[in-house]
Amino acid sequence: MPLIQVGPCYSCRAEMSLPEELYRAAKRSPRVSFYCAYGHEQIYPEGPTVLDTLRQERDRLAQRLAEKDDTIRVEREAREAAERSARAVQGHMTRLRRRVMNGVCPCCSRRFENLSRHMASKHPDYIAEEPA
Repeated sequence: MPLIQVGPCYSCRAEMSLPEELYRAAKRSPRVSFYCAYGHEQIYPEGPTVLDTLRQERDRLAQRLAEKDDTIRVEREAREAAERSARAVQGHMTRLRRRVMNGVCPCCSRRFENLSRHMASKHPDYIAEEPA
């Protein structure tokens, strides 16, 4: 009858071996107990062991950490995109403001001596944006 290595005793850490039939019976039912060489009673409990529970908790925490890292990365990328967009809009507004200061109509791109009179007569529905 072959012996199966079952690991160390939970109490004294002595290595244990069990006959194959006893090992299978103990794995099937927590009512079947066996003893280490120093007399410490052992069982295979039903359900997850403490080690299994700790591993599951570790994996769950690692998953949450990875999700947080992904959220941080996505938020950082969104912020950087918004900053790039704001710089682009600011550049566009600066160019437009300079053109208007030089008398160029923002709607029809023609040059006028009195731009305000032209805007009032030809583009009355144009809404000039307030300077930021």
